[in-house]
Amino acid sequence: MIIRSTYPGITVPDSTLPEFLSGSVPAEVAGRPAVIDTTTGREYSYAALAEAVERVASAVTRRGLGPGDVAALVTPNRGEYPALFHGVLRAGAVVSPVNPLYTAHEMAHQFRDAGVRLVFTTPSELDRVRAAAGTDVREIVVLGDDGPDGATAFTDFLAGPLIPPVAPVSGGDLAALPYSSGTTGLPKGVELTHRNLVANLLQLHPVHRVRTGSRVLAVLPFFHIYGLNSIMNLTLHSRGTLVTMARFDLAGFLRALQDHRIDHVFIAPPIALALAKSPLVDDYDLSALEMVISAAAPLDGELATALGRRLNTTVAQGYGMTEAGPATHGIPADRPDIDRGSIGVVLPGVEARVVDPRGGADTPPGQPGELWVRGPNIMRGYLGNPEATAATVDADGFLHTGDLVTVDDGGVFHVVDRLKELIKYKGYQVAPAELEAVLLTHEGIADAAVIGVPDRDGEEVPKAFVTRRDTHPGLGASEVIEFVAARGAPQEGPRRRVRRRDPQVPGREDPAQGPAGPGRTAGRRPAGPLSARPPRPPAAGHFGN
Repeated sequence: MIIRSTYPGITVPDSTLPEFLSGSVPAEVAGRPAVIDTTTGREYSYAALAEAVERVASAVTRRGLGPGDVAALVTPNRGEYPALFHGVLRAGAVVSPVNPLYTAHEMAHQFRDAGVRLVFTTPSELDRVRAAAGTDVREIVVLGDDGPDGATAFTDFLAGPLIPPVAPVSGGDLAALPYSSGTTGLPKGVELTHRNLVANLLQLHPVHRVRTGSRVLAVLPFFHIYGLNSIMNLTLHSRGTLVTMARFDLAGFLRALQDHRIDHVFIAPPIALALAKSPLVDDYDLSALEMVISAAAPLDGELATALGRRLNTTVAQGYGMTEAGPATHGIPADRPDIDRGSIGVVLPGVEARVVDPRGGADTPPGQPGELWVRGPNIMRGYLGNPEATAATVDADGFLHTGDLVTVDDGGVFHVVDRLKELIKYKGYQVAPAELEAVLLTHEGIADAAVIGVPDRDGEEVPKAFVTRRDTHPGLGASEVIEFVAARGAPQEGPRRRVRRRDPQVPGREDPAQGPAGPGRTAGRRPAGPLSARPPRPPAAGHFGN
């Protein structure tokens, strides 16, 4: 059975993404701030952003790049990011966003595979970019006024006359080339067209309700499709103000929420956990906050409810994949009746099926099955990899997500787990994500992950790894097991198999940049709302993937 949205359908214009975003800026909006950079304090009005896009497009065109050519953005979130992204697209070329925390080896793989010819970066990434750049990379542009030896300063890059793009581009042409491992394997280039990205922006509006004048904090990285389309582009299309942060730290995050009177913020579950439990939150005025949207991994319903009460705001969750541009599901802003632990309903224009992976038949309501999705936001394919494309998108256009879900009679979806991550215990199916969500509600547990391990009888049983908070130094395995049992967790919960990690999981300080967050273990990709995967182990994640 195909499940469709109850919202009206969408009509996707045959325009490029820059045309879609800039074609309807009214005069009264031109002077309003489009982007504010919290690192530098610089502000860019909508008029200034439009001018910067044209200047970048002209500079790219003067260098002979156009349709089919690829430029890489290797930078944390900055005020210049929207101008770079849309300037390259305006010239007809393609953007491949790259994780700035990548090693030179990881960057080199993406540069080679994508055929990158131009790279934009910052001084802190320059040495690794240089080491990664092959013969195809013609020029490295460093953001700032000074260009180190062998690189071009951004101001020098822009110098020159304004000229129009050489070749026309349509909605069906390639726009973005983020990298994702999909459901399996090494990272692959995901071919997202202008039409894919435009469609997803139209699909998102009933869920997030970002509007003209909204102030949106962007701490999740733009190199993920979640940050790129569902935060950056959505805010600009809605004529809101995008407030950028280069990286996450809790005090700076709270200060930005307060000082910029943020009304919408997009986060990942580790940030939700910090907001729900840290005493720092009480030191800041967050009264302007209207909505918190969580994605990138499963958010427990109890945690979401507790966070909403603490901040006196609406907390919602969404789901998607890089291959879906990214969003396919979400909890609408006007649906307080929907369970906060769910991923909500299908977005406008999205069709979904819940399919038994053993036989290919649709499962009845309430029974788990693999989620398949179809719509105008689904990728064109994996770059140069028709086999992987055919294994992920079937002949009918359905993207096989690899996530197990249930759907109720009201069309509300819950993620159960990844298809290949279920633990089989005495015939029972145990979902690691469910147990992890229960563990994270314990006030003494900072982080948790569950895996399957063999017992003495050869049966697979769950084993939990937990990180204790400093406030609970005496937390032991027996207490954790009793806590899970008392919360009504499945009988196949952790059985005398709990390992503590002290004091913190490495990398946990920066949840926005892909830490070892809830439900994340090396080599295992969590099922997750609004999936876009932080590509660096052990931070495999989900909102695009």
